Amino acid sequence: MRFVIVSDIHGNIDALEALSAQLRATRWQAEAILVLGDLVDYGPEPEPVIDWVRGHAGYVVRGNHDHAMGTGEDCRSSALFHPLAVATREYFRSRLGPDALTWLATLPLTATLQVGASVWQLVHATPRDPLFEYLRAAASDEAWHTAVASRATGASVILVGHSHEAFVRGLGDLVIVNPGSLGLPKDGDSRGCYAIWEHGTFGLHRLDYDVHRAASRLRALGLPNSVTDPLSTGIVTGDVAHLRKRTN
Repeated sequence: MRFVIVSDIHGNIDALEALSAQLRATRWQAEAILVLGDLVDYGPEPEPVIDWVRGHAGYVVRGNHDHAMGTGEDCRSSALFHPLAVATREYFRSRLGPDALTWLATLPLTATLQVGASVWQLVHATPRDPLFEYLRAAASDEAWHTAVASRATGASVILVGHSHEAFVRGLGDLVIVNPGSLGLPKDGDSRGCYAIWEHGTFGLHRLDYDVHRAASRLRALGLPNSVTDPLSTGIVTGDVAHLRKRTN
């Protein structure tokens, strides 16, 4: 049994299509593709991303950006990213059809599946706060224990996204996995992140794709340079240090 685990695509169809092409080229058959939210905002092609996920994913949970796009509520991004999220969301919200918006707004906040003898829980942020809690990989065991205390009954694996940090972390008899961000990594490596579960083991993977084409799509939207320049740079470099410099 095999699973592909993806999160935080953020409208980056180039990264998503590269993953799809890689799976086809290697004839790698997955039991299901699991998507942990944040299909939209920041990136240039949310509609084809939504279409791809609707056609290919076995399980999808709602991220804070999906929630904001679908409902019109605030995404509660960090101060660095909030104006960029708002600008791209305002641009695309009127361009997405009502069916796509309703689908985003009504995605489940959490999902569970049985994998052999294990119960897996899927959530974008944490079981305590599925949409918004931002808990880093390096947070203390105590912080993580508190955040997962309300996990699904019997869950021994929790899949999370949101932080754009790829990690596999043991917490007593619990395993927490974050596949990282496929569409907007923030660790200085522009390759898309995803995870695979195979033969009882989680593996973290990186994916080469045409980051310059993705950045060009952003610049072609006609949004202000103050929006497209930092996002394009982030896609090409996989780094957000330049955003911190802009706010200092």
